[in-house]
Amino acid sequence: MFEEENAQWGLVHALVLDGKGGARSIARTELNDLQLQPEQSLWLHWDRSHPQTRTWLRHESGLNEFACDLLLEENTRPRLLALPEEQMLLFLRGVNLNPGAEPEDMVSVRIFAQAQRVISLRLRPLRASDELLQQLAEGRGPKTASELLLSMAQLLTEKVQALVSDLSEVVDLEEEKLEADTRYAPEQGSLQQIRRRAAGLRRFLAPQREIYAQLARNKWSWFAEDDADYWNELNNSLIRYLEELELTRERAALVLESEDRRRAERMNRTMYRFGIITCIFLPMSFVTGLLGINVGGIPGAESPYGFLFASLLVLGLALGQWWLFRRLRWV
Repeated sequence: MFEEENAQWGLVHALVLDGKGGARSIARTELNDLQLQPEQSLWLHWDRSHPQTRTWLRHESGLNEFACDLLLEENTRPRLLALPEEQMLLFLRGVNLNPGAEPEDMVSVRIFAQAQRVISLRLRPLRASDELLQQLAEGRGPKTASELLLSMAQLLTEKVQALVSDLSEVVDLEEEKLEADTRYAPEQGSLQQIRRRAAGLRRFLAPQREIYAQLARNKWSWFAEDDADYWNELNNSLIRYLEELELTRERAALVLESEDRRRAERMNRTMYRFGIITCIFLPMSFVTGLLGINVGGIPGAESPYGFLFASLLVLGLALGQWWLFRRLRWV
């Protein structure tokens, strides 16, 4: 209803949670005089790149300069920072599902949270916030500020699960093809890209896992009674995904090593065969070269059967070498 008007101020959406799973949208101009009921919570989602966002954050949000500086930093990593008066700063990362983007180039969402207010900032569109809006529109969304944080984290984690599963399935397919066909050559670039993606995801998911563990241990007074259990479950989920990412990287490396080993074995077999052929033909070439020198006294030079005798000699030499190599188990 107020989306277009709010967008001019850099406000992606402003919602008042009703405490029952629904929410109503409010205009940017209502923020200064807004009075929340005890069961209500306010969620403001801002576009960090908009100049009006910076202006509002520094002059009208009520946040101190330290919190504003952190929220507006150019580059951040997942982190959790406790502030006075039961407030927190929470920086999370989500899979980049925007068109044309690399999923491992994760999208950052920066959050300031207190008992009845959540301020979130994003630079690029985030699928998790869109899904939260859909849930609130259907009346089955988060009811409180703490539940809003938890729902956001759950949706971010679900997107990670899908990407990790996709990477693992690609490696599974390459392994199956490699086992089914000894001549199959896996795509080196594809497997290297999987390893880079896994490494990129681990870079942000490892500290994010620790954040979930901290939220499970350190409980704010405005958190629900069972929130710690859900944060702990998210922590366990990320541990599992990190382990699967590491396993995927190792399996991709093993597929690449297997292909390198097969290539080396094929090269060794080829060189071995060339070596055997050379060993067989070298004495034969020596005999034919010796008989072909243009000097007198060559045996059989005047005989009409000289060529036949020379051919039989070369053939006998080749058969004798073949028998010797077979006896020595070289062939």
